[in-house]
Amino acid sequence: MTDTKTAFGQEWAILQNNYERYESGALIVKLVAVVLFFAGFALEMGTWLVCAVLLVLWLQEGIFKTYQARLGERLLELEQLRSADTADGPGDKAFQLHTAWLARRKGMAGLLAEYALSACRPTVAFPYGVLIVLVLTMGLPLPA
Repeated sequence: MTDTKTAFGQEWAILQNNYERYESGALIVKLVAVVLFFAGFALEMGTWLVCAVLLVLWLQEGIFKTYQARLGERLLELEQLRSADTADGPGDKAFQLHTAWLARRKGMAGLLAEYALSACRPTVAFPYGVLIVLVLTMGLPLPA
């Protein structure tokens, strides 16, 4: 029993650490987007180029958040399994993050849809949507 609880605790700690690292990575992508937005205006890069860069960064954050969500799902499973752990508990369920993900994978179209849904969440979409609207509204000269 102790080995099962130790395994659950170790997996939870590792996944929680990685979950937080994805959050930090997503914040860095946001900050890079804001910096590049202002750099685009300062360097007169062109409306479409700035929009394209912002869209790429937005998608990248959506991918980060998708990965993070997968870790979050497994963390919730671990917490539920750990709280339900009994004498005949689920000792063989620890360390199943990738197996569980592979079993739920919905193919390429499902993966792309998952990325798109993550990118549309308000916490991901901000500041990209605002910056793109500003670029289009304020306008930059088109490159020669």
